Amino acid sequence: MTVAAEAIDRFAADLDALIAPDCRIGIAVSGGPDSLALLLLAAEARPGLVEAATVDHGLRPESAAEAAMVAGLCERRNVPHRTLVADWAEPPAANIQAEARAMRYRLLNDWAIERGLAAVATAHHADDQAETLLMRLARGAGVGGLGGTRARRALSEEVLLIRPLLGWRKSELVALVESAGLTPVDDPSNRDPRHDRSRIRQWLARTDWADPARLAVSASAIRDADEALDWALAPLIASRIKQDGGALLIEPFDLPRELKRRLLLAAFAELGAVPPRGPDLIRALEALDREETVTLSGLKLEGGTFWRLSLAPPRRS
Repeated sequence: MTVAAEAIDRFAADLDALIAPDCRIGIAVSGGPDSLALLLLAAEARPGLVEAATVDHGLRPESAAEAAMVAGLCERRNVPHRTLVADWAEPPAANIQAEARAMRYRLLNDWAIERGLAAVATAHHADDQAETLLMRLARGAGVGGLGGTRARRALSEEVLLIRPLLGWRKSELVALVESAGLTPVDDPSNRDPRHDRSRIRQWLARTDWADPARLAVSASAIRDADEALDWALAPLIASRIKQDGGALLIEPFDLPRELKRRLLLAAFAELGAVPPRGPDLIRALEALDREETVTLSGLKLEGGTFWRLSLAPPRRS
C-alpha cells in the first residue's frame, strides 16, 4: 500500500498552504475513494500528526461495517481513529443530504475540540467544485452562491475546516486508492437520481465538452470575485448607511447593482431582520430603484434618493 513520492510532495504542499506543518489535524474518512485517498496522503505527509474520524449516520444498514473497515485501515496505517455515531432525535425523512451534512460537521467539530486538533480536513475535490457550480447555476444563484467551496474556513471558533484536495481530480484520487490495493466503499446514494448532485454527476460523466477541471477554475474565480466585492463593501457600509432614529438610511447613488444588493443585506443584518430569499430581495431592490415602498422580512423599505429601512408597523387583524 505505497503512495508515490510525487503525490505525497504535492499533497504536503497543498496542506501546508492551509495549516502550519506542525499542527495536529483530523481527517474525515467515510471509506469512499476520495476520503481514502485523503487518509493515505495525510498519513504519509504528516506522520504522527493525523487522526481520523468516520461518521456513522445510521441511515444505511452497511454504515457500521464501513466505519469498521476504515478503523482497520487506520490501525494498519498507525492513524488513531474514532467512529462518531449520529445521535438523531429522529432520523431525517426529507432533505436527507443536508441534514446528514449538518450532523457530520457538528460531530466532527466536537471530536476535534475533544482531541485538541487544529483543523478537520475533508476530501472535497475539483469535480465536487464543478458539480456545485452547475447545481447552483440551475437554481439561479448569484455571485455569492456560484463561488467555489473555500479551501479554508472556520468550522467553529476553535476548529478550522480545510479542503486540501480542491486542486485534485477525482480520477487521480481513485487511481491512487487503486494503486494502493484498496477497495473503497460504494455508497449507492451517490448515484440516486433523486439528488441534484447525483444527476449533475451523471450528466458530467456523459458529457465530453464540460471539463470539470475548467469548471472548478471558474468556480474559484467567482469565489475570488465574491471576496473582492465583500472587501469593497466594508468602507461603503461605513459611509453609505446612516442611523435615522430607529431606522437606517442607505445612499444608493451611482453604485453598481450588486453593491446596492449587499448594502441592503447589511442593513437587514444591522436591524436584526431575517435575510430575505434571493428573488424576494431582487424584487425589493427593483421597487426601491423605482422609488416605491415595500415590506420585506418585517421591515418597511422606502425608495427615493435615500432608501429608508424601518420596522414595519404591525398588521391589522
